[in-house]
Amino acid sequence: MNTRKLCIMLIDDDEDDNFYHEREILRNNADNTVLIKDSGRKALDYISSDEKPHSDLIFLDVNMPKMNGWEFLQEYNLLDKDVQSHAIIIMLSTSDYSADIAKSKTWDFVSDFITKPLTHQKMKEIREKYFPE
Repeated sequence: MNTRKLCIMLIDDDEDDNFYHEREILRNNADNTVLIKDSGRKALDYISSDEKPHSDLIFLDVNMPKMNGWEFLQEYNLLDKDVQSHAIIIMLSTSDYSADIAKSKTWDFVSDFITKPLTHQKMKEIREKYFPE
């Protein structure tokens, strides 16, 4: 079993989704740290700051008001490459629209696109793929 503690950021405006996804992340490893940012702007402000901890993994929703996931990625792309190298970004969306999946692949720093909800099995597969022991 993978026991590495991760700091995982959820960027999603939906409180119910955040509650459920946080529960699944902690079910995968109770020692994980979960940071919840309900907007892309708040997430960018945190990522750009000296606040700790740095995220190992970011789950990014596509459809959010004010700044959607695509707009977040445009701003994230302007950050220093050293800042970008800290986290793996996975799009986590209700969309399974092939154009959204293809669009996510245009960003070098986006590692994957999965559909909601984040389940225990999906979290296990992500850990095995991106954080093997």
